Amino acid sequence: QVQLVESGGGLVQAGDSLRLSCVASGGTFSILAMGWFRQAPGKGREFVAAIGRRGGYTDYRDSVKGRFTISRDNAKNTVYLQMNSLKHEDTAVYRCAAAYSRYTDSVPNRADFDSWGQGTQVTVSS
Repeated sequence: QVQLVESGGGLVQAGDSLRLSCVASGGTFSILAMGWFRQAPGKGREFVAAIGRRGGYTDYRDSVKGRFTISRDNAKNTVYLQMNSLKHEDTAVYRCAAAYSRYTDSVPNRADFDSWGQGTQVTVSS
C-alpha cells in the first residue's frame, strides 16, 4: 500500500499562489500515476489534475486549466500542484492520490486511483 502525505495548504487571498506537495512512500513511485482531487464543504469530491508515470502526460479539469500545473520529481517521490491566480471557488481540502499504471502516455480512469493522502486545506478569501 502506498502512503501519501500532502503539505503546502493554507489561507491566501484571491489572486495569490500556493504550491502543494505530496510525498509517496511504500511503493514504486515511478510506476504510479498521480493525481490531485479536492472536496469543498457540502460538495462531492472532484478531480483536479493528474500526471502520468514520467510526467509527459497531464490532465486537468477545465476550471483550473491555465492556472494550475501538476508536476512530479521521481527522484524525490514527490508530486506537486502549483496553483496560481487562486479563486474563492478553489477553496477545498486537496488530496493526493495514486494508481499503478502500465502506460507512460496516459493516466488510469479516475475511479482507479486507490491510494489517498489525508488532505491539506486550501482556503482562498475573496
